Amino acid sequence: KMHEEGLIERLIDVQSFDKVAAESLKNDPTHKEVASYEYASMHEEGSATHCLDIVILSALEVDVHFNVNVLVGSDGIIRGAVGGHPDTAEDSALSIIVCPMLRGRIPCIVDEVTTLITPGRTVDVVVTEYGIAVNPLRPDIAERMRQAGLPLVTLEELRDRALSIIGTPAPLPFGDKVVGVVLNRDGSVQDVIKNIEE
Repeated sequence: KMHEEGLIERLIDVQSFDKVAAESLKNDPTHKEVASYEYASMHEEGSATHCLDIVILSALEVDVHFNVNVLVGSDGIIRGAVGGHPDTAEDSALSIIVCPMLRGRIPCIVDEVTTLITPGRTVDVVVTEYGIAVNPLRPDIAERMRQAGLPLVTLEELRDRALSIIGTPAPLPFGDKVVGVVLNRDGSVQDVIKNIEE
């Protein structure tokens, strides 16, 4: 609807799962379907993710080093798919992660993510309801936010505030069996997912 109303000039679509999107692709020349390599290949300079100015992404967890987990829940269970999270964070000019400080009694800002999906070097800003943390690698962004009067905090401050409310969670009972492998964009192993012991 936003595209049809002229609010979005062009759509680039790598996955469509509904009739409305399929009809739009069929009838609208400014809605283009692309292959996955055209969408996010790190080796293809013209891929869609290289054209992103800003990307806003969610997270299950963010650690104090700006690493992000979007795959494994706080209970150690795989919750979904990675999608284009690491691709868009790395290739965009500005990557913003939004998440609550807490989900119920579960902290979203932690010492170390359960599973590393998006490396902290590719994350510029983390936004929570208790303030905004800017990656120290991007002092230019921090300065602009300060000038705009936005409330800046550190991830350590957010983590500590969360822990002061809920206490320190017990560590997960991970076993030694690898049940999943997380690959980096270049095909190297970035992390592994281990079983939860009964």
